Order: sequence, then C-alpha cells, then structure tokens
Amino acid sequence: MFRANFSKFWNHPAGPKTVHFWAPAMKWTLVLSGISDYTRPPQYLSARQYGALAATGTIWTRWSLVVRPKNYFNATVNFFLAIVGSIQLSRIYVYNQQQKRITANAEAQKQNIA
Repeated sequence: MFRANFSKFWNHPAGPKTVHFWAPAMKWTLVLSGISDYTRPPQYLSARQYGALAATGTIWTRWSLVVRPKNYFNATVNFFLAIVGSIQLSRIYVYNQQQKRITANAEAQKQNIA
C-alpha cells in the first residue's frame, strides 16, 4: 500500500521529480519570512513588498487551480502567501491611520493653545 502510494506521488506530473514541486517547496520560505515579520513593528514593513506578495499569491493560487495538471501544492503555498501579505498590509494600513490621527490631534491642540 505504502509503495503504491509513494510511487503515485513520485511519478505525479507535479511530483518531486519536477520543478512544479520544488518551486512551491522553496516558496514556503517567503511565507515563513512573512510570518516572522509579525513581530516587527509595522513602521518597518514595506507596503510595496507585501502588496506584491499578496498580489502574486492571489494570482498564482488561481493559476495553480486552472492549469493542467492542477497543482494543489503550489495553490496552497500561494494561498498562504496571499494571506500573509494581506495581514501585513492591514497592519501597515492601521499603523498609518493611527499616525494620521495622532498628527491631526497634535495640530488641533496647537491651534487650541494658540
């Protein structure tokens, strides 16, 4: 049973003998790197970088499910890449909105004092 399943996995068109397996396997490092940035303050994150990761993750998730043979491994890594990118973009957005409020309050207080 194990040998038959392993053989099926090994010889699959998107199996470990092809780039269709190893490219997504290496792409998991981008997901893990994005997750490790959850501890980084949002002012040090790049909106362009995480925007690009979210966009490519979304696009390639769709592509992985349309192309033949369907590559679920590639779809999975790109789905998580899109999620990580989106979470980081939301952290950056919330931080920027807080900074705008702080600046607006400081300006209002300056005008009240003067």
